[in-house]
Amino acid sequence: MKTLCKIRNMYRSIAEFEIKFEKEFDICLNAGMLLCSLEEKKKLSSGEIAKDLGLTYSNTSKVIKSIEEKGLIKRKLGKDDKRQMYFTLTKEGEDKLNSIRISDIEIPTELMGIV
Repeated sequence: MKTLCKIRNMYRSIAEFEIKFEKEFDICLNAGMLLCSLEEKKKLSSGEIAKDLGLTYSNTSKVIKSIEEKGLIKRKLGKDDKRQMYFTLTKEGEDKLNSIRISDIEIPTELMGIV
């Protein structure tokens, strides 16, 4: 039962962190993680994004749409298969990541051992 209680506390901490994160950066935590994934991998398809973030395809589409509308990512057609769509960071997306990187947003103590 202790493990379940620890997981509950971690879940609450993540939820509280997400609220603070969204207020400070005007994007949800999943969007922030998507920007990090694109920084690391340079370009990803929506399916790759879903797998990387552990989201359903429906949720992935919503996250992509929200940050694409903010100009943080852009779409690119596949070179070999024009039906394939890839996403990359824009300059604004890179700037957003840099602002997150230099912020002093507090990570909850329950999550400190994880990060």
